[in-house]
Amino acid sequence: MKYIYNMKERVNHIRMLTMASLTLCLMASCSSDDEEEDLGNWIDKSVFDGSPRSGSAYFTIGNIGYSGVGYDGDDYLTSLWAYDMDGDYWSQKADFPGTARNAAVGFAINDKGYIGSGYDGLDELSDFYSYDPSTNTWTAIAPFPSTPRRSAIAFGINGYGYFGTGFDGDNDRKDFWKYDPSSDSWSELVGFGGDKRRAATTFTIGDTVYMGTGVSNGIYLNDFWTFDPATESWTQKLDLDEEDDYSIVRSNALGFTLNDHGYIATGTYGGTLQSIWEYDPSTDTWESKTDFERTSRQDAVVFSNNVRAFIGLGRTGSLYLDDLEEFLPYDEYDDED
Repeated sequence: MKYIYNMKERVNHIRMLTMASLTLCLMASCSSDDEEEDLGNWIDKSVFDGSPRSGSAYFTIGNIGYSGVGYDGDDYLTSLWAYDMDGDYWSQKADFPGTARNAAVGFAINDKGYIGSGYDGLDELSDFYSYDPSTNTWTAIAPFPSTPRRSAIAFGINGYGYFGTGFDGDNDRKDFWKYDPSSDSWSELVGFGGDKRRAATTFTIGDTVYMGTGVSNGIYLNDFWTFDPATESWTQKLDLDEEDDYSIVRSNALGFTLNDHGYIATGTYGGTLQSIWEYDPSTDTWESKTDFERTSRQDAVVFSNNVRAFIGLGRTGSLYLDDLEEFLPYDEYDDED
């Protein structure tokens, strides 16, 4: 009987230890893992006032995000809309003066926005225009001097615009060009060492521009590059699939900067995506964040001033979208926001 009693004590003791371990797991590591997975929250913002659309060009000046041109499933568009981050409202601005199009680029230099290139349903385009928000007027600038194209990338930094890659109707491209607004002129730069590509994305942290993703001849690309505007040179970084748990590779995605970190969000990889990844330049590493809360999408727009970021519009399949969400990367997810 003594042996049976001891065995019962041992069983009870094991049960107590098991329950204690589960409790500690829930209070410590298990809960922290969940918190880490759920880090990043989304908040509903004012629905876009215009018709749902994708492939719009976009840029941000101060606390105002601008979205122009695009395609709504029936028509190529010329309209320009502004989103006020502080007031959470949209207002329509002067129409883009060029041919209606989508897959154009947008960028800002100082206090002016620029939209150019793209596709009008028949041809790739090379014309460019600047927009002055202080007067709500557009001005034609020197057209891009090389091959017309769509699905290129562009960014403004240190008073210049930079434009390159894309698809010219026959081939993917990898050349790169610089636009000088003071002389209204373009000059070709030495290209980067990676593959040709279309539908890539960029973000800027401090004085460094980061570029990656996209497709070339139907193949999704995993290389990742930095551009130094001081030397106008490119340096390759670790690939976007360097770690087994990375799933950053995609095309038609969004790149933006928030709190001096870079982000790549949404896009397509065998289907439209909701995922969003955060890049830490100090460690050259990526961390996944809470997925975009709304419908997965490609060819969306993002407005970011490094303090706040908003994602919306785009399409999933033949469904064109007009919603807008603000992203809070360090808040816990709350599905009621």
